Amino acid sequence: MPAQYSATDSNSGLEVTVTGEFPDETDDRVRIARTTNLFTRLMATILSTESTDERNQRFRAIETQLEIADSLIKGDMESVGELVRETLNDMGITEEQIREAEEQWREQIVNLGGDPDSVENIFPGGSSHQNDSESESLEEITDDEIENLFSSSEGDSEHPDDSTDEENPS
Repeated sequence: MPAQYSATDSNSGLEVTVTGEFPDETDDRVRIARTTNLFTRLMATILSTESTDERNQRFRAIETQLEIADSLIKGDMESVGELVRETLNDMGITEEQIREAEEQWREQIVNLGGDPDSVENIFPGGSSHQNDSESESLEEITDDEIENLFSSSEGDSEHPDDSTDEENPS
């Protein structure tokens, strides 16, 4: 026989019931109840929004966050990256700004002694790595472009890896 979890928002009276076959583990059942309560509160908050436009924005926001959570749980990092990019674009952040942020994160990760390619876990399939169709062949690069590469990096100083063998306490 299926089990049921019901949660009611005390302010609005909104009730959400989840029915299904659930694990017997106590911790699982606590998590199911807490998640049902949280979902009920979110729905009640959104439904109490008077402005239709604002209410719809809130629905879209929670839908996207739930899609991201679902993709994270499934380990579908490509989908996570696409959803994050879409969200950032909807917020008015351009692809160029996203690429700049990726590069800044890479630099910070290197400064902290981490693997710069770990940014790929945040933005899988990110735009900071060009694909084969976008990259120029060596024959197409002009002498001026090569000179610009070297002259633009002359002011940059190389920093040795400051990482230590200490574990991160978190």
